[in-house]
Amino acid sequence: MAYLNDNYLKLQAGYLFPEIARRVREFCDANSEAARRLIRCGIGDVTEPLPPAVIAAMHHAVDEQSVRETFRGYGHEQGLESLREKIAQQDYRDRGVEMTADEIFISEGSKSDCGYILDVLGDQNKIAITDPVYPVYVDTNVMAGHTGAAGEGGRYHGITYLPCGPQNGFAPEPPREAVDVVYLCFPNNPTGAVASRAQLNRWVEYAREHEAIILFDAAYEAYISDPEVPHSIFEIPDARECAIEFRSFSKNAGFTGVRCGFTVMPKSLHARTSDGRKLPLHPLWHRRWSTKANSVSYPVQRGAEAVYTPDGRKETRELIDHYMGNARILREAAAGAGLEVYGGVNAPYIWVKTPAGLTSWQLFDRMLHELNVVITPGSGFGSCGEGYFRISAFNSRENAEEVARRLGNL
Repeated sequence: MAYLNDNYLKLQAGYLFPEIARRVREFCDANSEAARRLIRCGIGDVTEPLPPAVIAAMHHAVDEQSVRETFRGYGHEQGLESLREKIAQQDYRDRGVEMTADEIFISEGSKSDCGYILDVLGDQNKIAITDPVYPVYVDTNVMAGHTGAAGEGGRYHGITYLPCGPQNGFAPEPPREAVDVVYLCFPNNPTGAVASRAQLNRWVEYAREHEAIILFDAAYEAYISDPEVPHSIFEIPDARECAIEFRSFSKNAGFTGVRCGFTVMPKSLHARTSDGRKLPLHPLWHRRWSTKANSVSYPVQRGAEAVYTPDGRKETRELIDHYMGNARILREAAAGAGLEVYGGVNAPYIWVKTPAGLTSWQLFDRMLHELNVVITPGSGFGSCGEGYFRISAFNSRENAEEVARRLGNL
């Protein structure tokens, strides 16, 4: 009989969002009338259509595939060079950040790359993760065998947890002990917090001192409106020596269904072999992609490329403004209901303290049954998320306004 990967047996119950879906499904099955009033503000999935410039580019790419003269088969494993060049120029060089197109790797999304990156990192690394945290960072390390079992509080042995709360603005300082790999996400999912330039400077200094690598998830960078807040870890001096960045077209241009993102792997980033040599990660990441994948479908990449056209940038900005308008409405409504509110300013998530000592899941059930609104319980993001819940601004304006009205009855 074949053996399975025992590490999967260490995972805690179900993944957060399937558990939410299960509870919502049971509620809807038992309450058909309330199910018709249900508004989902839980999972961070976009609701608005793709930008017209993206649709036009994808249609054109499909037409190209219909005739021999313009048909394309396998592409470069790193992705279309023209797309990678636009990313390097507009997302980085235009912001004064050194970047070349061959340091960009196109993928089906930053969620995937957050797991794939473990293919080129050693099993002996000491991992640091913020708490609360996007569950993928933790679970992929568990699946890869980088942790021990979970303790009573749900934390896994072998991971260094960095507590985040109001006391540090949900943006932790570097730990006193040395770690090898650090996961950071700003603007943050789930808390909506951002990190200042000074805070990111301290992280880069820490990483260089301890020869650590920062895995920087910038999937929500397009939502930053404060000109003082960095959009990329690479805006910090020397970050190219110690960081990898993940980005996505999912939340800025609505690609959650068509799937496209990218990872920035600087050529100057090195890691240590078990025998003490320092080698660059870029060729290993390239080998990983050329062996295990054939990049993203051609029409999708052409759609992503259209995001960087004048029309694409304007239409994407309109999508972001729409969702941030929702965030303002929901944030003000939660605060007006007397709740303690964070986030929702430079990110599409509102992080709210549960009232009256309710646990996160108790508040989830109350919101579901009394208000017919689905939110995300904070405990699903880690032990420090207990006592909070997340409201997603990804919705129609009509739904955002209706949820704001219902919050007044909480």
